[in-house]
Amino acid sequence: MLLRLKREQAHLGKADLAKINELLRDLNLTLRRSYTLQDLPERPADPWPENAREPHRDFWNARTARQKAIDASIASKADVEYLYDRPYADPKTVRVAGPFTVESVSPHRTLGVDENDELIDPLQIKESGAQSFEQMILENLHAAGVQQAHKEGRIAFEALTLWPGEMVCAEGRYREGDVEKRAAIFIGPEFGTVQRPDLVKAAREAGDAGFDVLIACAFNYEAHASEFSKLGRVPVLKARMNADLHMGGDLKPTGKGNLFVVFGEPDIEILHEADGRLMVHVKGVDVFDPTTGEVRSDGPDGIACWFIDTDYNEESFFVRHAYFLGQNDPYGALKTTLKAEIDAEVWASLNSALSRPFPVPKSRRIAVKVINHLGDEVMKVFRVE
Repeated sequence: MLLRLKREQAHLGKADLAKINELLRDLNLTLRRSYTLQDLPERPADPWPENAREPHRDFWNARTARQKAIDASIASKADVEYLYDRPYADPKTVRVAGPFTVESVSPHRTLGVDENDELIDPLQIKESGAQSFEQMILENLHAAGVQQAHKEGRIAFEALTLWPGEMVCAEGRYREGDVEKRAAIFIGPEFGTVQRPDLVKAAREAGDAGFDVLIACAFNYEAHASEFSKLGRVPVLKARMNADLHMGGDLKPTGKGNLFVVFGEPDIEILHEADGRLMVHVKGVDVFDPTTGEVRSDGPDGIACWFIDTDYNEESFFVRHAYFLGQNDPYGALKTTLKAEIDAEVWASLNSALSRPFPVPKSRRIAVKVINHLGDEVMKVFRVE
């Protein structure tokens, strides 16, 4: 109700607002009250004197008339779009993909209210023994470890303890062959994106403390943060956290799910054609091997699909080129579903690690997004001339 009234006030003209305020002031003088727009009843309350009923009626008539004018103005200028939640089925059309869903998690934190309608201090919740977001992440990280595309690339922690750092919050110990290694753990925000300066600061702190590797855990990374993979001798592994971790304490730390997955750095080459156009070649993915401590290069077999935004505006990624690699026979099921042969030449242009030529964009920037078979993605931005 309060939000609606504030919205009304924002649209009211000065003359109409002055008239409504004058009627409200006359009514308060008559009743010897201090009603506001928020608490003035829509009907006279008993006992009200007779001379208060007419100002009350005039007040609501003025507000109703103004609201109708606002609604009419919006209706005359707003675009109308029809949404269909029950589309008609067409048996002649063959579906080649499953239904798509759009899911969202609110970026806003909600505050609790106690029995006295007072806000509950989040610090008091932590002091009461309730599990914080960081504690929940560390508990699941200890149980699940950090997964990569290959099962043998999993980092299993033997111990995970708190660390009193500014950016580094925990120390994890794991085995690299027969040698014990120390990993600095950095946890990103519960609702937000990790920036490149955050990783640089955490990596510098990890290097000063003598850690062997920095493992950053976050739900999202900005594009420039995705390019940051090492600071001095300290490699930086960017583990993308599964959205299931938003469930908090309702998620049991069984260690069976892929909750923390590291997708390696894609090996991408920009080719310049003789006519001035560009082509993108995805050679594979560089993956950190925790058993040897080295970075090995995998071929394009570990890539499910990759996309190009040939004119990246540094705000939104638009899929302008799409390519699908996959394993074995990635379009065998598609042939079966369509019950027809697929044009080999057309499919070859999509089932390729080499893109089609495209002109140099005006923004001088392109972005390449690579997705593996686990559904994890990484994006790299390139400046081209």
